Amino acid sequence: MSNNTSVVLREEERQRCEIWTRVMGYHRPVSSFNPGKQSEHSERKHFVECLEIRPQ
Repeated sequence: MSNNTSVVLREEERQRCEIWTRVMGYHRPVSSFNPGKQSEHSERKHFVECLEIRPQ
């Protein structure tokens, strides 16, 4: 398969992706959260580390 080829799936071939997050020391699926917690999770900002090279 070349890099320019895209795969098209029929709707019955698709599978929902389950998102898990770490809560209070253990992992749990976000789908099991109540609506308020799900909303709070969607508003989270993700940490992005910027690599800074400092001269010595």
